[in-house]
Amino acid sequence: MTMWVAVLVAAGVAFALKLAGYLVPAKVLQEPHVKRVTAALPIALLAALVATQTFTGPHGSLALDSRAAAVGVAVIALLLRAPFIVVVVLGALTAALLRLAGWA
Repeated sequence: MTMWVAVLVAAGVAFALKLAGYLVPAKVLQEPHVKRVTAALPIALLAALVATQTFTGPHGSLALDSRAAAVGVAVIALLLRAPFIVVVVLGALTAALLRLAGWA
């Protein structure tokens, strides 16, 4: 399969999913368990993306580097109820200092 075939198939699947969203009856979307699941989906997707970007190294291998430490510092700052900008700055500063020290 070439790259263009994969791109076109992914675009077709994305379009079909969006179209299916318009075809679902409103009654189904108003059910409580559907509302709970759809409210949790963005959180789960964001968590999966953060985990993938933090712990994946070259060629899909596990990597524990400055990114993991930066996320750890950010989580601690969040648990201490720091403002969001402080969380971001602390995480970026942690990654920058560790990379400067040679820990990629």
